Order: sequence, then structure tokens, then C-alpha cells
Amino acid sequence: MRKLVAGKLHGIHVTEANLNYHGSITLDPDHCEAAGILPMEFVEIWNKNSGARISTYVILGERGSRCCILNGAAARTCQPGDQIIVSNSIYLDEAQITSLKPRIVTFDQDNHILDRLSYSVDLDAHGRYSFSILDEANEALAIPALVSGA
Repeated sequence: MRKLVAGKLHGIHVTEANLNYHGSITLDPDHCEAAGILPMEFVEIWNKNSGARISTYVILGERGSRCCILNGAAARTCQPGDQIIVSNSIYLDEAQITSLKPRIVTFDQDNHILDRLSYSVDLDAHGRYSFSILDEANEALAIPALVSGA
């Protein structure tokens, strides 16, 4: 089994840091649904401003609020305005990697969704992996692949 990215909120901005709460990250359900992130699911969070990395679980905030609130101990790692990446993962057999199509959502400064993307891994005739980033219409974007052969 391999641990693989299942979905990602890329570049979402922290709207609040609430130290006096029981922990977690509060996210807009619209954003979670767009990336396939479930309530109570554990996620990894990477702060693009500070480099801090943490793990916590998701709770849902108000739909349409565009909130991204770090709670409890997680509030010490991020400040309002920080740009973060929130990623969930899944364990799969390597043979299933080509069936996985993680959903990636990117954001503007006000946490409006800019792009809806997906990742795609394929095998060529020689058994080597290729990697593509696809837009909402499943068209490959002009982003160079950074994957070595299997």
C-alpha cells in the first residue's frame, strides 16, 4: 500500500486563528466538497508563509463563508492572511494509481475558487509513469512532468 494525495486546497488563505478551541481546521463545506475532503478527516497542512507543517482534522464551517480557521494548537502555526495547502490522502495498492484522480482547488486572496484541477498518473508502453495536471475540462495543462520511471 502507498499513501497518495487524494485532494488538495492549494493556496487557501487563513481567515482566523482561534487558540481557545479544541483543535482542528474549520473549512467551508463548498471548498471541502470541491476537493473531496470529508468532515473529521485528517489532513496535512503546509503553511506557505512560514514553512510550518501540521496534521489535524477537518470540521465544517458555514457554507459559502470561504472560511479557513485554524483552531487550538494549530492556531499557533498560522496567522490570518497566511497562504496554506490542505491535503488529504488515501492508501492504495500501486496497481491502482492510474485510477486515482485527486482533485485540486486553487484560490484567490479572498478564498474564491480560481481553478479546479486534477492530477493524473498514467503508464506508457514501457511501464514508466507519466504525470499530468488537468483542468476542469480534463485538458492537460502545460506544466512539465516531474516524475521518474518506475
